[in-house]
Amino acid sequence: MDERASFRKRVILITGASGFTGGHACRYFAGKGLQVAAIVRKIPLGQFPEGIMYYACDLLNKHGLEKLVQSIAPDYVLHLGGKNSVPESWENPLLYMETNVLPTIYLLNSLRALPSCRIVIAGSMAVFPLASPFQPPHPYSLSKSLQKAAALSWEVLFGQAVILAEPSNLIGPGPSTGFCALLARHIAACEYEGKTASFKISSRNARRDFLDVRDAVKAYDLLLKKGTPGHTVTISSGTQHTLEKIALSMMNIAGSKAPLEWGDEPDSSVSLELQPSGEGMAKLGWKPEIPLETSLHDVLQHFHKREGGAL
Repeated sequence: MDERASFRKRVILITGASGFTGGHACRYFAGKGLQVAAIVRKIPLGQFPEGIMYYACDLLNKHGLEKLVQSIAPDYVLHLGGKNSVPESWENPLLYMETNVLPTIYLLNSLRALPSCRIVIAGSMAVFPLASPFQPPHPYSLSKSLQKAAALSWEVLFGQAVILAEPSNLIGPGPSTGFCALLARHIAACEYEGKTASFKISSRNARRDFLDVRDAVKAYDLLLKKGTPGHTVTISSGTQHTLEKIALSMMNIAGSKAPLEWGDEPDSSVSLELQPSGEGMAKLGWKPEIPLETSLHDVLQHFHKREGGAL
């Protein structure tokens, strides 16, 4: 049996399966022929897509999670569960510590009984060095930095095949809460609901690396098969764009004149995103394939369809 055929018969457990990236990941791996065990808070109604089995489990329920992992006995784990809103993390920092750090440790501990299982944990490029003087830019960054430290320490302490992926800002069709999705929702609301309030953007010159979520999922696939345990891997397009450029591109694609309001807030994430981080994906033969314009079009199309229209 060749490696590809063997891979197709295996089981992958995906946490955060009902989220933006999780939905894409479930469909992708099921399409590759794997049996997908999708962990969600609430099992969706209707018929399950072929190759996907949904399991309701709160990742903070460590005993329930341990029993579920033992019953599934996955060959691969893609941990996408967690929260990623910087503003919300200021409002409820404890929730972010609980949601991003503890479930990661509970999951890894439950997988200790499966030493051959390969694990990819989706971290964040917004981490900061855990060395004095500590300078976290926001509670979300603190939670993801602690998650990173725990995940890589678990690999050292217990020899688990843990790989940390640090993706840039993921965009594409689906229920995202990122900048591009929020703007696309605003554009659709102005067109179909007559919304007149302005969409507020913190700064014209703030720069971000935007990567299509479908390219990111392919990178996760490659890391599960070929990534080096104990390594941190950046997943990005390699090109940064100002929020002004992104916003104007989306407005142009949609043919929209939806009102925008520009702020002049300093951007704290630029220096973080420019930091190189560990082993490069290029060494594993991966590179982004979906052009930025296609990604932006697909984001807009998703929200236009929700409102009953099309681009």
